Amino acid sequence: MDELDYPDVRQAAERIAGRVRPVAVVPAGFAAGSGRLHLALEYLQHTGSFKARGAQNFLAAHREAGTLPDAGVTIASGGNAGLACAWAAQEQGVRATVFLPANAPEVKIAKLRGYGAEVVLAGREYADALAACEEFAHVSGALASHAYDHPLIAAGAGTLVDEIRATVPEVETVVVSVGGGGLFAGVATAARYHGVRTVAVEPENCRALNAALQAGRPVDVPVDSVAADALGARRATALAVAAARRADVRSVLVPDEEIVRARRLLWDQRRSAVEHAAGAALAGLLAPGGYRPEPGETVVVVLCGANTDPVDLQAT
Repeated sequence: MDELDYPDVRQAAERIAGRVRPVAVVPAGFAAGSGRLHLALEYLQHTGSFKARGAQNFLAAHREAGTLPDAGVTIASGGNAGLACAWAAQEQGVRATVFLPANAPEVKIAKLRGYGAEVVLAGREYADALAACEEFAHVSGALASHAYDHPLIAAGAGTLVDEIRATVPEVETVVVSVGGGGLFAGVATAARYHGVRTVAVEPENCRALNAALQAGRPVDVPVDSVAADALGARRATALAVAAARRADVRSVLVPDEEIVRARRLLWDQRRSAVEHAAGAALAGLLAPGGYRPEPGETVVVVLCGANTDPVDLQAT
């Protein structure tokens, strides 16, 4: 499947209804150009990020299809996707086995175990953990999940758009940060159906989607950014690239210093302690060369997650 359709997103919304928290959308309370700015507070979602939507949709769809095995689900991820997978598995009453590198922070291991997941440490890099996860899925029969590269994951993320429109029906532009492109693919698909443009924001040195658009296909890119823990995918998904080729999508790159500044602005102005990936989306409006709304344009920025250490936000 190389492209999502809006019915995929609507079906996901029906599956996850009552299992996820509807997103709160509020006026920003500060200016970002000449548009009317709102913030979608998705960092208040279960597990602290939008990933809960895709994880729930993924497992619920497999349960509907009768393809959810007794061995449960497995994923290689110590970040937001791993947390969401473990939480969704607990909610669905199935086992979750999460693979991490041996040097994973104890706080992440504790969080995963708190959601009832079995944690397996393998190797010293993500690639090692991924290889061990794939072998485990092959041997055990567990259902292999992915952080972003799956249509069910992307469709779940796209359910944000209808919730945003329920609060701000006049929305004209939705701004999202992009890593591998699961959130972007889902949001852009739903936004296009409603005639809403999507702005895809990436760090200058984590630009998998932007590079794919230039190359005409997904390509590997270097990863070096303050937001790399969440946006550090080396390659964008084919789903994201297909969605980004539409005329109603804008691709924006922002430097790390603007991401840090936007994240700090959210703390100073709203006391919102978000991760750098969420700051990147706002930076797409504030940074030189970023997206510039037309006068009076209604813009919603998705603050995608808050699994972060807030120590560096405290006043000194």
